[in-house]
Amino acid sequence: MTIHVRAPATTANLGPGFDVAGAALDLWNELEVDEADGTVDEQHLGVRAFAKFAPPERYSFSFTDRIPRERGLGSSAAVVALGLVAGALAAGVDPSADELLAEGIDLEGHADNLAAALAGGVCLTWDGRIARVADDLPASAIAVVPQNRVNTAQARASLPQTVSHADAVFTAGRAALLGAALARGDLSLFAAGANDRLHEPYRAEHAPHLYELRADLPSGALGATLSGSGPTVIVWAARDDAGRVALELRRRYPGHDVLELRVAAAGAGPV
Repeated sequence: MTIHVRAPATTANLGPGFDVAGAALDLWNELEVDEADGTVDEQHLGVRAFAKFAPPERYSFSFTDRIPRERGLGSSAAVVALGLVAGALAAGVDPSADELLAEGIDLEGHADNLAAALAGGVCLTWDGRIARVADDLPASAIAVVPQNRVNTAQARASLPQTVSHADAVFTAGRAALLGAALARGDLSLFAAGANDRLHEPYRAEHAPHLYELRADLPSGALGATLSGSGPTVIVWAARDDAGRVALELRRRYPGHDVLELRVAAAGAGPV
């Protein structure tokens, strides 16, 4: 028996949706599992996720990684999602996305990324639950991916224990705009909500392009958000302008990968 599954990249937070909002992106990691008697790296994150449902020592694992690691595009969430889905298939069970999230959250640690990787589309997550609220976003995503990496745990450690009332009010307002934009598919509300003061200011040291881009957006761009803990920055544009915005970003940042990424309608599952 061969099991072949894939899982998408993700962009978490979407600005003010800190630890709650995430979207799956059309960039995929894959895993092929075969029955075999051999040596298995049981410390591999994907193998540990597989072991939640089936004994890994009976299988061989071949991972294909396309999502850049430690760049804020959910590479670890994709690996966990691959293992969970493949393990469930090997065990002959069909858990819900919420059940998969519950099994994988101790390995991934970030429910917003893992929820979107499992369910696809645009998701909100809270208290171990996933709500897939939209199949797509009002704007197109252009990822500006630097070569430097950011360790997620270290980035989270840089966040303060408290924030000012003004910053909390600012971000709550932008989060409300984001929610309304997702509910209505409204481009102008989405652009108005693409800002944050809870986490982005404290992570910007490792993602200097965030404020650089906000201060000088390419013509046709609507806003910019930090992808997860960075260093990748997502520049948002109307669909008709996305190609032109991407060309300008490639001109400005020749040493970076600039990726036009659609929202992935599907989450982790068989190829």
